[in-house]
Amino acid sequence: MRLLGAIIVVLVGLLGLWFDAAPANAQGAADTTGSLPPASAAPRTSAVPPSAAAKPGLKESYAVIPLAERMAAQADLIWSGHYTGPINGEFSDAFVTAVKAFQRQNKSKQTGVLNPAERQALIELVRPLQEQVGWRMVQDSVTGARLGVPSKLAPIASVSKTGGMWSSQQGQVRIETFRIIAPDTPLADIFERMKHEPSERKVEQHALRPDSFALIGMQGLKKFHVRAYARNGEVRGITILYDQAVDGTMDPLVGPLAHSYQPFVNMADAAQDTTALKRRIEYGTGLVVSSAGHIVTDLQIVEACQVVTIPGLGHAELLAADSDNNLALLRVYGAEDLVPLALLGDAPKGPDLIVIGIADPQSQAGYAAISIANMKLVSTASTSGTMNTLNQTPAIGFSGAAALDKNGRVFGMVALKVPVVAGAGTAAAPKATVVPVETIRTFIEANYVAPTSGQGGVENAKASVVRVICVRK
Repeated sequence: MRLLGAIIVVLVGLLGLWFDAAPANAQGAADTTGSLPPASAAPRTSAVPPSAAAKPGLKESYAVIPLAERMAAQADLIWSGHYTGPINGEFSDAFVTAVKAFQRQNKSKQTGVLNPAERQALIELVRPLQEQVGWRMVQDSVTGARLGVPSKLAPIASVSKTGGMWSSQQGQVRIETFRIIAPDTPLADIFERMKHEPSERKVEQHALRPDSFALIGMQGLKKFHVRAYARNGEVRGITILYDQAVDGTMDPLVGPLAHSYQPFVNMADAAQDTTALKRRIEYGTGLVVSSAGHIVTDLQIVEACQVVTIPGLGHAELLAADSDNNLALLRVYGAEDLVPLALLGDAPKGPDLIVIGIADPQSQAGYAAISIANMKLVSTASTSGTMNTLNQTPAIGFSGAAALDKNGRVFGMVALKVPVVAGAGTAAAPKATVVPVETIRTFIEANYVAPTSGQGGVENAKASVVRVICVRK
């Protein structure tokens, strides 16, 4: 809770900038339209002159920084309260102004370009705040937008009537995207309609610009915030809803949520993100962890799914998610004779692993055969600790596969991470990591599922492996 309190101190000023920033994905265009009075009395960071970016050589200095890193720096500067522009990585006065403001706060020379030590200082400032709420950038496969989501506060990804939705277990928090295709409808008409739909919506603040609008108010007993952008005959937007009981946590997150939202994502730019566009129908592997129908799989497989199905067992409900470790807990009700994976027993040992999963049907002529592959574990140090990776990438569909040591003891679960791509060319192969069995045990125990012991070995593990099918709208 102390970290969440810190979020309020650092980010409360962002609420006052809700209407003042240029629309996301606006290619750096200056915002000359009017704005509402600030929603917060917090003082804003003093600005450097708009001509600060004109210093000779400054643009060239930015040009040599990879686009993905420039975008990451913009996102972090939003969290630190220094930047309110679009996350597009483009060189601009606003970007340079934000960097200088942070450098001044950091008591370092105001060059306008972050050096490695300053970049690390910025990371160390905002990462604890982001990790507290499980912040992650996601691609909305329904509307095509990209946005940041506090996955610990809204872990359940699903599809609403108008777009993607991320919500809490009891619905206290909902983050929804929408897309309206209306080439002949003026934006002002859509603006007026959304002020009154749904009927319980009571608008307290609003702003309409030629290509965007914003709404703030109450919707029943929930606070709501809407931002929408128009381009080429369609309107895309985000709605943030949350109970007043959690406004101490959610109010400070409105700024990061708003400014991270990118409605019209260029496909070449989208390749820079670590979250790729999702397939409409996606296949993965799941591990049965209880005879009552609990299944663990890779979270990326079941993001933004309209329906999740386990062939032969039926519909699966997403119960919990751990975005830090890419874990999702599913539940199939009414299933019988399920064999849980043996998660208890002697500690497994690497580096020789046996990976057991179900490859995508396209790679096995439409079949759903369980297959195995022999691989080696490669442990590398990172800023967040030791990362376990595989020396080769398993077949598509092996996300969520079981990884056993050479003695047949469960070592963990395979997660296929989509890599950052440097350009619009051919995408690189996903990186295969292994979530340790200890992490899986902790995750399911936290969600009231007791890990079981049992017979080790490949054949016994194969009885606990199932296919997971995600269908997106």
